[in-house]
Amino acid sequence: MDLTSKFLAFTLLGAEWVLWLLIVLSVLSVAVMIERFLYLLRRKVDLDRLIKDVREALRGGDADAVIQRYAGSEAIEAVVAVTGLREAPRGPGAASEAMISARSRQRHLLERRIAFLGTLGNNAPFIGLFGTVLGIIRAFHELAQNSNSGAQTVMTGISEALVATAVGLMVAIPAVLAFNYFQRRVRGMVSQADTIAHVILTELRATPAQGAA
Repeated sequence: MDLTSKFLAFTLLGAEWVLWLLIVLSVLSVAVMIERFLYLLRRKVDLDRLIKDVREALRGGDADAVIQRYAGSEAIEAVVAVTGLREAPRGPGAASEAMISARSRQRHLLERRIAFLGTLGNNAPFIGLFGTVLGIIRAFHELAQNSNSGAQTVMTGISEALVATAVGLMVAIPAVLAFNYFQRRVRGMVSQADTIAHVILTELRATPAQGAA
């Protein structure tokens, strides 16, 4: 079996199929960007209002009303707050563990599909470069088969092959930008969830001291 000949036959397919692959990946990345943007947009909450409501609930003993108000919210801050308020009667320790668990589950949902953008951003240039290499091999092979064609054929083939590298970069750059943006958004939302968790724990731990006074 002549492996060199078989691989040469594969490379002579050229870079067109690589371009189609990059186009498909680009469409998928745009779909992920739109889906993640809308997903995160639906999970916004007024953090200041939430903190105020939680403090009033814990200090006034009317946690049920706040739980009912935010129970339908899908924002990670609201989910953590509702979880903490429900576990508050069991003490700070139970509330803390429950909120950590809720935050982990919600963070997993927020980060879903974002890794695809990061992977695509890191690898799309290499896919494009692969297509360029295939195109260059094909150009030189055609020159070897037809020596009368001259350098013009080679340069034309190489210029066409370089399109794959350009397309790879065009696919990678938006994916990287979107990945960084969504990562920053998720970190911000998780940080706000930590803030509301600390508020709840502070109020729960202060309650015994106030009662003793």
